[in-house]
Amino acid sequence: MPKALRETDYNFPGQTGFYKGKVRDVYFLDNILVIVASDRISAFDHILPEAIPYKGQILNQIAYHFLRASEAIVPNWLIMSPHPNVSIGKRADPIKLEMVVRGYLAGHAWREYQAGKRIICGVTMPDGMKEGDRFPTPIITPATKAEEGHDEDISEAQILEQGIVTEEDWHTLTRYAMDLFYLGSKMAKEQGLILVDTKYEFGRYEGEIILIDEVHTPDSSRYYILDGYEDRQARGEKQKQLSKEFVREWLMSHGFQGKEGQVMPDMPEEFVQSVTDRYEDLYQKITGKDLHKESYDTIYRDIEKAVNNYIEYEIR
Repeated sequence: MPKALRETDYNFPGQTGFYKGKVRDVYFLDNILVIVASDRISAFDHILPEAIPYKGQILNQIAYHFLRASEAIVPNWLIMSPHPNVSIGKRADPIKLEMVVRGYLAGHAWREYQAGKRIICGVTMPDGMKEGDRFPTPIITPATKAEEGHDEDISEAQILEQGIVTEEDWHTLTRYAMDLFYLGSKMAKEQGLILVDTKYEFGRYEGEIILIDEVHTPDSSRYYILDGYEDRQARGEKQKQLSKEFVREWLMSHGFQGKEGQVMPDMPEEFVQSVTDRYEDLYQKITGKDLHKESYDTIYRDIEKAVNNYIEYEIR
């Protein structure tokens, strides 16, 4: 029995292609995508050496939760999820941008701020802010979507100048990103959380811009615990957060930030288990639901059967 779903290697009926991403295995069926969320975990644009049990199921189900909740305000790619590790949806032409929305000063923006920068992606950040402070209004700090290596910050002016999208499409992307962020913030508050920052990816499907990829998961988003937030800020304390940042912090404490010449540290078994525990806790806190975990005993066969049933009864 596998301890985690590290990778898959299926050949589904009608399959026309395959792509292995950092954490997901993508199977192409003409205009349909079958995405299997593996238990791989990445940080600083590197895949870590150990897989995290149940991470794929957790992230896929969180994404499903928010994709269904937001489909009335922003069209998205999802058709169905026939297995906790699997999502099936429309095959869109990806727009090579990550639309990063930041409501609070944290993560990459805070590291840039600490380095003395006050402009990120062409957006000015006010002086005198502390880590975890709320921006007067949420800001969008886009990044180019790299095939390999690090994504790069980019400004609205550069995006338009390089012709990545038209001005009309840029306005659609920013409106969709903000609408999603406000919905995500509202849903987070209902769970006693603050949506700090997140990223959205979009594509074109039959001429329409749609939301693709995951949404509001702890791999793509950062959450603070709402209770006590103001007091912690006033005392200059670190905020209690729900995100993948604790993995990045562990890596940094072991001398790794994905920079040239740095060696990826080994992940002891107890740390791997602690990451699984954190992801399970994240699922419950973010969705307000109890997590149902599928056994690894027959997981490869179960995934194949679920996808083949969809192909048999929905496509053919």
